[in-house]
Amino acid sequence: MNPQPMLEVRDVSKRFVAVKNSESVVALEHVSFTVDRGEFFVILGPSGSGKTTILNLIAGFEQPSSGAVTVNGLPVSSPSWQRAVVFQEHALFPWLTAWENIEFGLKMKDVPPGKRVAIVREYIDVVGLKGFENKYPKELSGGMKQRVGIARALAVDSDIVIMDEPLGSLDAQTRSEMQDELLRILQHEKKKTVLLVTHSIEEALKLADVILVLSARPGTVKKTFRLVQPRPREILRDPEIIRVNVELHELLHKAS
Repeated sequence: MNPQPMLEVRDVSKRFVAVKNSESVVALEHVSFTVDRGEFFVILGPSGSGKTTILNLIAGFEQPSSGAVTVNGLPVSSPSWQRAVVFQEHALFPWLTAWENIEFGLKMKDVPPGKRVAIVREYIDVVGLKGFENKYPKELSGGMKQRVGIARALAVDSDIVIMDEPLGSLDAQTRSEMQDELLRILQHEKKKTVLLVTHSIEEALKLADVILVLSARPGTVKKTFRLVQPRPREILRDPEIIRVNVELHELLHKAS
């Protein structure tokens, strides 16, 4: 008997109604997939394919027009610390230090002060922010801000970490370095379940256990790939990775 998937998106469609003219826009249509515990699951698709909409449904920020989203068999009806989100624009509180931003979710969970200190100190070390604990977001680089956002998401010990293009605003070199750092950080988490949206094929090949490809709007599932190659991956040398890379480019070209 197969274990229950941690996350199930079952026949989900999402329609938005424009305020100006009341026209209906279909963002997603009959999307279904599952994510198992400990998987690094990447959603890849062209702009406007509904990638962020899927994350918003899983996070509980929005509700599907039809279909269902469940986590551990329970329907998602509202946001919860059990589904922590790392945004593209870091979304840190500018009036709080790095330490205080990481601590924020723990306060919301009513974690005792002594335990909070131990957890925040651990994640400051894990994400490589030692010495920057008392810096405010305006004093941190883009990569450091994302480290704070990742630490804040991990510190609350959520079931799923949801990442909406968290490295998309970084320059190419910093982005590549942060991809490596993300893998290192998540290895500390003993196979944390991660759902990542990206438009970068290279990022997907480097990070994912599973890659789901969406069509152009309305977003539907075009194909799903499962990667078994160990990390770090030689994405420019491994024959199977090269084959998947070519197919992903073809799929996205047709979807655009």
